[in-house]
Amino acid sequence: MTQPAPSAQHNGPDKGAVAAPSDTPPSKSGGGMPALGLRLDVRILSLLGVLAALVLVGGITEPDAFLDTGNLQLILTQASVIGVVTVGMTFVIISGGIDLSVGAMVALASVWATTLATQEYGFAGIAFTAVIVGLAAGLVNGVLIAYGNMVPFIATLAMLASARGLALQITDGKTQIVTVDPVLDLGLPDSYILGIPPLVIMFAVVVIVGWLILNRTTFGRRTVAVGGNAEAARLAGIDVRRQRLYLYLLSGLCCGIAAFMLIVLAGSGQNTNGNLYELDAIAAAIIGGTLLSGGRGTIVGSVLGVLIFTTITNIFALNNLQSDVQQIAKGAIIVAAVLVQGRTMRGRET
Repeated sequence: MTQPAPSAQHNGPDKGAVAAPSDTPPSKSGGGMPALGLRLDVRILSLLGVLAALVLVGGITEPDAFLDTGNLQLILTQASVIGVVTVGMTFVIISGGIDLSVGAMVALASVWATTLATQEYGFAGIAFTAVIVGLAAGLVNGVLIAYGNMVPFIATLAMLASARGLALQITDGKTQIVTVDPVLDLGLPDSYILGIPPLVIMFAVVVIVGWLILNRTTFGRRTVAVGGNAEAARLAGIDVRRQRLYLYLLSGLCCGIAAFMLIVLAGSGQNTNGNLYELDAIAAAIIGGTLLSGGRGTIVGSVLGVLIFTTITNIFALNNLQSDVQQIAKGAIIVAAVLVQGRTMRGRET
């Protein structure tokens, strides 16, 4: 049975105790687990309700275009790229951190993986390079934050600027076209499996693995413990610095995978790839129920957040609405989600 995280007043380190990987802390009413499950169900059901409402709106405003199989496949494919980034971001935020560099890391990995020298190694060379570059950038973030004691906001902001600059230097402002057929073939309808694009399948695999890690492993419990109370986690025997390093490595890995998926989707590498991904990933995690203060979050909620934002974008595009209105709508959703989170937390404290 999972043991609860020790409080800061624990008499001594208990190395066998780590925080439970639950989405919310037990209630004070004595019925902790039932109340926990109820809150989780209500939150997920609410997100599903919002998504269903958006599908209804799309079906009413543009029934032929929105409900077309090709359009639904497009929504899922576009959600897959940012969704993989969001999985990594969810882990980071649950731990009490933030990563503003995910979009820039996607750009850097995508352009490094599509240089002429890299493409000479074919499919494996492109995929390997994208993942390694993402991991390397995540490693830099992790070392600066965990062992350099830098504030995550500052460290990842510096990575954002540096990675964008390096991506621009590599491409010289030009688009790098992919000429490796096996990579391009993944984006063609002929490669779909039972009507499902390969990128969507990759996204599903990442989501399943992420869910299992967060909810069924010691790594997930330690992530929640560090985000809930880093000092209590340290007293419980958790190496907080190493855990944070691993989390930013995980974020970098997700960015590398997303970069490869974006290469398949666009058939090219550009220094502008991943623009504003950091904002979309943070927003999706927040409306999915992940606390910015750390200690709580769900992979399922984050995935639903990604699908909601992607569906909104698609509906706006089909109805020829301006992008500024779309951004206002996204901003309103984020504000509403944060207000609901704040009200929920205040309710638990009373």
